[in-house]
Amino acid sequence: MDWRYFAQQMASMARDLLAEHTLDSTLEQITGSTVELVDGCDAAGILVLRGDRVTSLAPTEQLVNDSDRLQERLREGPCFDAARPDRAERVFRIPDFTEPAERWPSFVPHCRELGVGSMMGFLLYTREEELGALNVYSRKPGMFTEDSETAGWLLASHAAVAFSSARTDEQLQEAIATRHLIGEAMGILMGRHHVTEDQAFDLLRTHSQRSNTKLREVARRVRDTGTLKE
Repeated sequence: MDWRYFAQQMASMARDLLAEHTLDSTLEQITGSTVELVDGCDAAGILVLRGDRVTSLAPTEQLVNDSDRLQERLREGPCFDAARPDRAERVFRIPDFTEPAERWPSFVPHCRELGVGSMMGFLLYTREEELGALNVYSRKPGMFTEDSETAGWLLASHAAVAFSSARTDEQLQEAIATRHLIGEAMGILMGRHHVTEDQAFDLLRTHSQRSNTKLREVARRVRDTGTLKE
């Protein structure tokens, strides 16, 4: 492992991540850099776990999606475990899928059929939150060494910070857009029904509750059609 080159590329990746403008592009930069910088890595992706439901983010190949779906179906696997907040371990590795499985006995033989030879999973976390797992795959057995694991852990540390920051920015932009949309809808209702600002908001909120529709969607309908009616 050429650690000097790795450090230079990590510094470049950190700058590139700051330049990304969306959550999706940030995550794609992370997984693409993982394939490039981790020796032996053929594919990478980010697995997010909500309850027992798995979401695959920024997979570099279909292999990643297939493995994530398999782990979701079997309820086991290194990345599935890495993404679970109730587990103390933060790094998982299966060095050789051709060897008998000491852990994840259902997952290993099925994943071997997908063409995976070795893999690693790294918990993505910050001091405040746990976000998911960075998954690293090789089609060949025995490709991931201790150096590979160290490189993956360093990438995961940077990825967690970038992931958290990008998601916070996206949530803030969504909140601003929602507030603006609701303001437009209130203005339309105030002009049409000659009501106050508080009364216009109450109309939106009441319709949202009665129709079991998100307030943002009710406001969008008013903006687009001029009425609360569907």
